[in-house]
Amino acid sequence: MKKILMVLTSHDQLGNTGEKTGFWLEEFAAPYYVFKDAGISITLASPLGGQPPLDPKSDEPGSQTEATDRFKKDLAAQAQLASTHRLDSIVPDTFDAVFYPGGHGPLWDLAEDKSSITLIQSMLSAGKPVAAVCHAPAVLRHPKAADGQSVVQGKAVTGFTNTEEAAVGLTTVVPFLVEDMLTKNGGSYSKAADWQPYVVKDGLLITGQNPASSAPAAAALLKAIGLA
Repeated sequence: MKKILMVLTSHDQLGNTGEKTGFWLEEFAAPYYVFKDAGISITLASPLGGQPPLDPKSDEPGSQTEATDRFKKDLAAQAQLASTHRLDSIVPDTFDAVFYPGGHGPLWDLAEDKSSITLIQSMLSAGKPVAAVCHAPAVLRHPKAADGQSVVQGKAVTGFTNTEEAAVGLTTVVPFLVEDMLTKNGGSYSKAADWQPYVVKDGLLITGQNPASSAPAAAALLKAIGLA
């Protein structure tokens, strides 16, 4: 049985706004069920372990999908999410791939987390794919390839766009803009229209632009490990 690690944020503060953030429900639920329905063994991890914080905006009625509805009826999945493993306890070579759901939280913790950086470098050096969607390509900010260059250097990538960030009014709140960071690190950044599903695969890197890209990114990851 193939094994996929899903890594969620533990960060719940939206900068200094006093508002809450965390992971985006659709970006977790949609890939989770793509993997589960394919017979994948799923392990969940986060920097602090335990229950990751849910971005409250992702729980509003307008953000619900078939996958989020399914999750809210799935007591086993809820229990698994409530008891994520600590990221620093994860052994990378026991997994076939890793998937990072977004939400604004990863901009603050996972982008800078040493265990996450090591995990990504270990997976890529072992020839295993790494997928990240929406704000989660932030996790590619610091990992380096064997030649010392950014892992996105010369790679086709996507992620939450500057115009999407402007649309949600958080351009000056976030610590950095995903689109700008990927470009600055040498990535060949591309995007679709705002809020449209868009996934880019280049070698072992799979990136998705926004929440609507979550399930397609998960499907691309399945294909990368020979299951689609």
